[in-house]
Amino acid sequence: MEMDMDEDLPEFHPINASSKSFHWIITLFILLIIPSISTSLAFANRFHWSLLLQYIATSYSVVESLFLDFPDNVDNHENRTSKGTSWFLSIVLGITIFLGTLLNGSNLVINKFYPHLSKHYNEYGLMAKIYKIFSLLIVLTGWVRVCMAPIALFGFCYGRHTGQCIAHGIMGSAFILYSFVLSLVLVVPWIRKHQLHSSNAQNLKSQEFYDSTIMMLWGIVNTFTEHRWGKEGWNMGDYQHTAMGIIWWGGGLLGMYLSRNNQRTFIPALLLIFTGYSMSQHAQHLQISTKVHSVFGIALMSAGVTRIIEIVFVLKDKACSESGKILSFQYLPPFCLTLSGILFMSATEEQLQLVHDLGSDHSAYILVVSAAAFLIYLWILLCIWLYLKLVGYNEDGEMYNQGYNNIGTEEFELGDVSDVELEVDDDDASTPTER
Repeated sequence: MEMDMDEDLPEFHPINASSKSFHWIITLFILLIIPSISTSLAFANRFHWSLLLQYIATSYSVVESLFLDFPDNVDNHENRTSKGTSWFLSIVLGITIFLGTLLNGSNLVINKFYPHLSKHYNEYGLMAKIYKIFSLLIVLTGWVRVCMAPIALFGFCYGRHTGQCIAHGIMGSAFILYSFVLSLVLVVPWIRKHQLHSSNAQNLKSQEFYDSTIMMLWGIVNTFTEHRWGKEGWNMGDYQHTAMGIIWWGGGLLGMYLSRNNQRTFIPALLLIFTGYSMSQHAQHLQISTKVHSVFGIALMSAGVTRIIEIVFVLKDKACSESGKILSFQYLPPFCLTLSGILFMSATEEQLQLVHDLGSDHSAYILVVSAAAFLIYLWILLCIWLYLKLVGYNEDGEMYNQGYNNIGTEEFELGDVSDVELEVDDDDASTPTER
């Protein structure tokens, strides 16, 4: 097969490339990085600082929605999905700020017209949980906004390509979210050690039980939505995606059974291996697309293989290492998931056609996308690290002082963590007190 890179390449002249790139970088920082820091602060109950950062993000989001566009090179307009995401993010930010002002007692409307409600909101634990949920929703919407901007800039994913772009975006983001969940379970010390020290470990559920359940549910949805049964003919894409749904709900059911009674199982990892193999075998129109899909499949299979090695050989079917410390190998499965997710998001037909038109090859493109995977995984770990620092954990996963922050090591929930200040007592300067 001749390499399609040998064909005559059309000229590509991006319009206002420098200003557009600067705009995207600012959007990335203010609408994704800052909300991520704000969410870490919110989950650690640093509500005042969290709210301050959300004010900054809201101000920029509203200005961007009104005046700043990501126009493409063809019709010089931003597609409706990108602009709609921008407005949705602005609305969610506004709601979150309203909830935050209720929480810390700074809501001007409530204080002026309904002062009797102010104390009620401050003492109501449900409000804190709702505020944290909305803070997390901001991060997820900011991720969509940042990913939508390049699509609007380059003007692809229109017409018949829209469905493929949506599928790649959702599935790729799902793999990255899965990476975040595994990283959270790995890095947060008391979650990692929970089953090791729990007296009722047999009544708990292993991570693979939840993984298998989600995979089973996703498989059922995928089986009956990728093809309209009895209403249209079958094509190769329908066979591939429907078959993937079937193996996921079949394997998910087996994984739920094998992971009962808090047992570890290899089934979710095995499903990743099968999925990665299937994806790597997808024939594409462009050689560069075939290569990128192949590397994506390898990355996803690597996530499954390393996960099996971690469960069976590194941890020997236990919830964590005997020392309770994180072993270096344990960071590899989540990273492979992040890499596979961003590769899949970057493997749409029009996107790779654009790379082909620019004269690049698959190896250079894969290196750039892999660099993004490193940065995304770093972003995930730093957000978790910031949260742990705020609630009083040191680098070894131990509390600075058991009285410093009563986070509670028996359940991980959205509330019940009090803001803490250190007060110096004349008799004992080292005694921390909690407010």
